[in-house]
Amino acid sequence: MKALVTGGGGFLGRYIVEKLRARGDAVRVLGRSRYPELERLGVEVVRADVRDRAAVISACHGMDVAFHAAALPALWGRWTDFYSINVEGTRNVLAACLANGVPRLVYTSTPSVVFDQSDLCNVDETCAYPARYNCYYPWTKAIAEREVIEANGTHGLLTTALRPHLVWGPRDNHLIPRLLQRAKARKLFIVGDGSNKVDITYVDNAADAHLGAADHLTPGSPVAGQTYFISQGEPVVLWMFVNQLLERLGMPKVTRAISYGAARSIGAVLELAYGVLGLRGEPRMTRFLAAQLARSHYFDTSRARRDFGYSSRVTTAEGLERLVSFIRAGVARL
Repeated sequence: MKALVTGGGGFLGRYIVEKLRARGDAVRVLGRSRYPELERLGVEVVRADVRDRAAVISACHGMDVAFHAAALPALWGRWTDFYSINVEGTRNVLAACLANGVPRLVYTSTPSVVFDQSDLCNVDETCAYPARYNCYYPWTKAIAEREVIEANGTHGLLTTALRPHLVWGPRDNHLIPRLLQRAKARKLFIVGDGSNKVDITYVDNAADAHLGAADHLTPGSPVAGQTYFISQGEPVVLWMFVNQLLERLGMPKVTRAISYGAARSIGAVLELAYGVLGLRGEPRMTRFLAAQLARSHYFDTSRARRDFGYSSRVTTAEGLERLVSFIRAGVARL
């Protein structure tokens, strides 16, 4: 099939692209940079911003399916940036699919759209959106996710949304590098009592889920118009997993701790300071981050297993081995 992948040069997007090419699908990537390594795989690269509706409509021409993985996933920033990329960018993808008669759209969402700062233990997709958010990322992703699902069935367009949780693995340019950087600088603290469990998703498994959902997104399929939690299916104790990774890399474990209440208060003060003073970068702690680090959040993936045969083919242990080997190889080359 012919597939468009927005954000195909990003971490998860690149794995989706590579898996599509590996099975012989024609792939076009829409991104803001050139990606010579993708071009060498036979991928057509369109340099454009997802906020440029005309460019997105042009990129969608002739496609059989669109994977919309482009997003602004930061914890801090301006509302206008999050809204224009995550919401208006998604609206452009929807408009492009409808303008070109693209029959299928797979949207990359996040479980954070239902995170209400409390423990979420093995919840399924019936979990409601919270009444309010204290972070622009999940707020705008929730707006976009709703619009994608509401568009299902419009002029023959079938849509679905996947919610992979804490995607990690080799070539991660966001989660793991930040974690290791803070650990090296001795700026990591256990938030809460350290017993909270979270879902994680090895990147190959997240990419497999996207292809599986797209392949099953057909008229009359239960996949159409649905959201899906995606994970390893076996939550980890967050700080045990972090320390396991650090230990494997020969780095000191995280032992210092701070209460959730204190971390949340610090986050609130830093948010206020950054907002009032217009400081660059992002706060080391926010209220949303404090809750993410202290609360349990893991999900029931049975709907994905039932509707399109999702499975976490790469186990957490195997994924950790691959990640450690990748990081060590990178250090050795420096």
